[in-house]
This record gives sequence, structure tokens and C-alpha cells, in this order.
Amino acid sequence: MQKRDNAVADFCDGHSCSQAVLAAYCEEHGLAREQAIRLATGFGGGMGRQGKTCGALTGAVMTLGLAKGPSTSLDSAAKEETYRLVAELTARFRAECGATDCKALLGCDLSRPDDYQQAQQNQLFKTRCPGYVAAAMDILEELLGK
Repeated sequence: MQKRDNAVADFCDGHSCSQAVLAAYCEEHGLAREQAIRLATGFGGGMGRQGKTCGALTGAVMTLGLAKGPSTSLDSAAKEETYRLVAELTARFRAECGATDCKALLGCDLSRPDDYQQAQQNQLFKTRCPGYVAAAMDILEELLGK
């Protein structure tokens, strides 16, 4: 629960959803926090505010790769296990949150300046997104056996 709370706090402090989720687990899997923040930057807002896959979900996918992914091309078992976990993560996130893409989750297109401004005015990043970060973290913690 502490990692979940830390991720939500990081998001509320200004990190993107993808940064907040990846940063919660990065160091225990050999990735420095500063590198994780940089690596996850482009995934926020559904891939650079394009409204595609939610950054909380992509941050969780990157975390699964760090935790379970293969370190060589010869480890096909680890690759298959990671793919299975990503599929489960995605299905569970969709079931809990209703969608996997920002456009559907927020009900607006963040790539359009007017919609982005409206999302800010309606405080969607404060009212909805912390819940998506928390949901991704809860599912991720279960999948990682924490």
C-alpha cells in the first residue's frame, strides 16, 4: 500500500501518471529514479497527450518488464510470462476503470488544446487520474505478488 500511496502522491505533486507508477518500483529493479522519470515522460497523457493508452497503465507495463522481463533474447519463458501479465493487467484495468485509453477515461481529447484546457478547468487530473494511478498500482502489486 505504501508504493501505491507514494505513486499517487508523486502524481499529485506534478509527475505524470506513467512517471509516478514506474518510479514506485524502479529502484528495486535496478533502474535509478531519475532514469525512470525520464524514461516514462513520453507516456503521460496517453502517449504524449495523444489520449491513447493511459500512462498509469503504461507505467505498470514498464514496471512488469523491469520485474519479469527477459534479460536476453534466449529467455522466451520470461518474455511469454511478461506478455501474459501485461494482458492480465490490461484486462483488469479495463474492467475496473472502464477503458484503457485516456480519451475514454477522461471523456476528452488531450491532444486538442481546448479539450486539454477543459480537462484542467474540470480538474480531471485531480479528480479522476489519481484513481487510475491507484488502480494500476493495486493491480500491479497483486501481479508482482506484493
